[in-house]
Amino acid sequence: MKKVIIVFLFVHSFLYTATAQKWTSLFNGKDLKGWKQLNGKAKYTIENGEIVGTTVADTPNSFLATEKDYGDFILELELKVDNSMNSGIQFRSLSKPDYKDGRVHGYQMEIDPSDRAWSGGIYDEARRDWLYIPNANPEGKKAFKKGEWNKYRIEAIGNIIRTWVNGVPVAYLVDDVTAKGFIALQVHAIGKNDQPGKQIRWRNIKIQTENLKPSPADETPVVNLLLNNLSPQEQAQGFKLLFNGKDFTGWRGVHQTKMPDKHWSVVDGTINVSPSDGSETGNDIVTDQQFGAFELTFEFKLTEGANSGLKYFVDESFDSGGKSGIGLEYQVLDDERHPDAKMGAVGNRTLASLYDLIPSYKLDKRFQRKIGDWNQARLVVYPNNIVQHWLNGFKVLEYERKSNIFNALVARSKYAKYNNFGAGDKGNILLQDHGNNVSFKNLKIRELK
Repeated sequence: MKKVIIVFLFVHSFLYTATAQKWTSLFNGKDLKGWKQLNGKAKYTIENGEIVGTTVADTPNSFLATEKDYGDFILELELKVDNSMNSGIQFRSLSKPDYKDGRVHGYQMEIDPSDRAWSGGIYDEARRDWLYIPNANPEGKKAFKKGEWNKYRIEAIGNIIRTWVNGVPVAYLVDDVTAKGFIALQVHAIGKNDQPGKQIRWRNIKIQTENLKPSPADETPVVNLLLNNLSPQEQAQGFKLLFNGKDFTGWRGVHQTKMPDKHWSVVDGTINVSPSDGSETGNDIVTDQQFGAFELTFEFKLTEGANSGLKYFVDESFDSGGKSGIGLEYQVLDDERHPDAKMGAVGNRTLASLYDLIPSYKLDKRFQRKIGDWNQARLVVYPNNIVQHWLNGFKVLEYERKSNIFNALVARSKYAKYNNFGAGDKGNILLQDHGNNVSFKNLKIRELK
């Protein structure tokens, strides 16, 4: 009887595993049955059991799309691309007559053999532009192999989208804009001076749609576009919400024991600072908790001409004369319209700068958000005192806190009179009320060891 039970359990386990890992081929290796071409006129042919996409002149982006739509799935395929091409794999994508005359739009896993090395990143074709730029994942950026076959994997399960290149995790995106759509193989349009005839090849295209099992959590940085939400991966990495989306629990006025009674409010899950006279009001708010080494992510939205900031290592023993709390500041500013951007030295009071100390690297216009749009910020303070400011997926500043260079910069700044400025082992996080209308959301933090 015991042997029968063991055999039964073994067979049951085998059948369950086989069911859980069932793959369906999306390409029969012979023809394009189950696929249709959309938008551009690039050539799609079959060679040696591979789909071959070839660029042609004077045509927009081309897409070979599945006739069937997919919601939750795990997709794997192999691809090999000309090193001078750009391409991508569309998923949960759409083509509707009422949207840009049927232009394909939706999520795309990037194929990028250029030195930029964004392969595996997530782009929102014909809609919101880049959603996940893998600059904060150096191992992921190195995974793509130029001139060779590369294995791509996409897991789209619920609101969580993850990508791998050659088994290396690249992107982790949480988003809820599109839940279902087709999968498509892109041949990107070429420029007027580009030579047609460049090729990309795909093979071994397969998909799972049932009994999906997400891959285990890892250290891939998360871009979570849901409001005040912690994904399973963020929780596994140790992140917690610094703002709960409902009230100011965990916050108080600087130099106070409770929240200020003016200017600050929670509006639709975001922190809102109402406009006043445009000056430093002495009305800043700080976290109850102090932090040393940490990683903080947050989003902010400016109005025209607005000035604000997020400060860290705030020391409430410093006397600011009734103005803002004193600490290192990630500058939040409308550079075009606020005069502070032209003050200080060499731009060290501009957006994402370490205020009055170090200027930030200025992003290409494409990655600068318009006033009224949300910006994604990331602030990392490592245990060795290396500090990084990030903006919209790009590292824009790095320095070493407590170093001789840092101390020299402080000595020449408005903070020179504060002994040990920015050099404490721990400090509060502060949001500044500078008398302008600014909003914050999705404040998340984890302590680093």
